[in-house]
Amino acid sequence: MQSALPPDPRVQLGRIRFRRAVALMMMTLVLPGSAQLVAGSKRTGRIAMRIWFGVVASALLLVLLSLVSHTFAFWFVTNGPLGLLRLVLMALAVGWAYLFVDAWRLGEPLSLHQKQRLAMVGINGVLCFSVAGALLFAAHVVNVNKDFMATMFASTTVSDAEDGRYNVLLLGGDSGADRWGLRPDSITVASIDADTGKTVLFGLPRNMLNFPFKKGSVMAEQFPDGYNCGVQCELNSLATWANDHKALFKGYDNPGVEATTEAVEGITGLKINYWAMVNLKGFQKMVDAVGGVTLKVRDRIPIGGVGGPVTGYIKPGTRKLDGFHTLWFARSRESADDYSRMARQKCVMNAMLHQLSPKTVVMKFGAIADASTELISTNIPASEVDRFVPLALKARSQPIRTVSFVPPMVNTGHPDIAKIRRAVQNAIHPKKAAKSTKAAKSGGTVSAAPRNQGTTGGAIGSLRSGYAANQASDLGAAC
Repeated sequence: MQSALPPDPRVQLGRIRFRRAVALMMMTLVLPGSAQLVAGSKRTGRIAMRIWFGVVASALLLVLLSLVSHTFAFWFVTNGPLGLLRLVLMALAVGWAYLFVDAWRLGEPLSLHQKQRLAMVGINGVLCFSVAGALLFAAHVVNVNKDFMATMFASTTVSDAEDGRYNVLLLGGDSGADRWGLRPDSITVASIDADTGKTVLFGLPRNMLNFPFKKGSVMAEQFPDGYNCGVQCELNSLATWANDHKALFKGYDNPGVEATTEAVEGITGLKINYWAMVNLKGFQKMVDAVGGVTLKVRDRIPIGGVGGPVTGYIKPGTRKLDGFHTLWFARSRESADDYSRMARQKCVMNAMLHQLSPKTVVMKFGAIADASTELISTNIPASEVDRFVPLALKARSQPIRTVSFVPPMVNTGHPDIAKIRRAVQNAIHPKKAAKSTKAAKSGGTVSAAPRNQGTTGGAIGSLRSGYAANQASDLGAAC
């Protein structure tokens, strides 16, 4: 028998050099600067490791502060030093990529075999592009968030909670932030408990007539006996009227919103803290950005109609709808009435609140921010966003209460304003309402979703009996 040939020292040396080169790359991945400290410029290694430990310590401190105080976390994301954070992430990306290239150099690639050199180039490329790419993407997300906050929440006027609640007027229509003036399809007040986040949605019909304005307001001076403009004096016509009389609204950036706000305050007796205008066409893009929304479609919902042809239908069933179909679910009036449509709109609001998780927001923030700039215009200042975000998260875990001032509760042509205001107070102070038999007789209480009731226009209930989603103590159960 022939004895085995001794291993070639050159092959063994090549393997050792290759393992050393790979080790230097992995050291740079795990502990940037360690490769230089072992095999290169010790000064460069020490500087890199000090920076790395400083970044890790800062990140851990931020995480600990965020765990201790969610308020701090929301402040940092919405109002923190985002510009500085973006620069830090970009610098880390460039510095780390440099360390990878230097570690590749320290591995003496020219002393390796051809296949080993190619492998090292591949490893170095993957690590450089992966790590630097991730950091640069993070810097991009931070920049998107920074621009989004600056664009969306440009106001600086802060409004304090009234009676322990923030009241936000939500207006939905076809006009964008730069051309508000078309009549809104949807008028809702979200009244949010400043401590618990518990929310009540007050729905006002767009066709309400003969309503008063807040005392001392611009519109109250023009219509001291209530809104009587001579023709089509409906609630949703205020935006058009105000924009035709802009001279009356000196000092207001948006006369249409101001006039509508003064009417809503006069009708409900609530102080409106902030407003948000939702462009319903931008809403379609928003739903697509979050991957759709799941809704229970109770009847066949026409797409189109009322002045145009019906081009299709949304079929009944529990369905995950894209932006186009969600928009038509909320807007369709064919084979329905305004009040069933209001009920469906409330169901969309409820679904968006409970289905839009923080994880989804983080993962798809860029698309959401891009859609939101076309979707919403608001006067909520950036300094208050970190207050409303935790309130929204609290609201997600609780049922939403709804009260809509529509038939049969309210005659929209001749609304009983005193009754409406009692209903508002009963809804935001349910414990007081439950103790008061007088309040119970006023019609201001709301019940859970009706059971075993038919549907009209995709909403539980009818025009005669009322729609469940318009008057419910648990909106989710009514949808």
